[in-house]
Amino acid sequence: MIHATAIIEPGAILGDNVRIGAYSIIRQHVTIGAGTVVGPHVVIEGRTTIGCDNEIFQFASIGAIPQDLKFHGEETTLTIGDRNKIREFTTMHLATEDGGGKTIIGSDNLFMAYTHVAHDCLMGNHIIMANNATLAGHVEVGDYAILGGMSAVHQFTRIGCHVMASGGSMIAQDLPPFVIAQGDRAKTVGLNLIGLRRRGFSSAALSALKKSYKLVFRSGLRQEEALQQIADTIEQFPEVVLFSDFIRSSERGVAR
Repeated sequence: MIHATAIIEPGAILGDNVRIGAYSIIRQHVTIGAGTVVGPHVVIEGRTTIGCDNEIFQFASIGAIPQDLKFHGEETTLTIGDRNKIREFTTMHLATEDGGGKTIIGSDNLFMAYTHVAHDCLMGNHIIMANNATLAGHVEVGDYAILGGMSAVHQFTRIGCHVMASGGSMIAQDLPPFVIAQGDRAKTVGLNLIGLRRRGFSSAALSALKKSYKLVFRSGLRQEEALQQIADTIEQFPEVVLFSDFIRSSERGVAR
């Protein structure tokens, strides 16, 4: 299961049925869960923990030190969940001490070729990053978000769950859950209704989200006034509460 040309340093921990391809390097502090497949010419280093049944394609670089001049070798980590597909030339970095010391990636995500996850990012589950999508440091991405090809996210920006950002989006402010965004700088252009219907959201919840979206982005009300009107006049589905709470807690401001 381990190619003769692969290098597995003493101290690395490999689970059952892990496969390591030709010329790949697994450094000493790495842990890889059962059933994970590592292709040829992959480098996995740092204090990196990878879950089960992941597939890592050739030339990926996982667990390298941050591209941050403030990093001076602190013992920080990268944690990756289960069943992720990490395609060619993807890069994922360790965290920084200032950022909490942990880069965390969930499960069932697809990272297409040349995607980049920088230090201290926190990512959920079922996320898709299309080719060349890039996250700067300290970015948060919610479940089921989709980032189109060649999109880029500014550091400390949050992407809500079920967001769809079109290709080439330059995202410098927070994107609330359930929206579609596009452009440079990216603006919200509507709700991700097709995606939400595919994932089984009820018609009543979608109707409430439409009303909430219009109050925040189309009514001309100040943000505080719009959020108060949502609380006073719209049935408080969990989706509406999540949408409102995300906007209320935004520190960078939401992309309008």
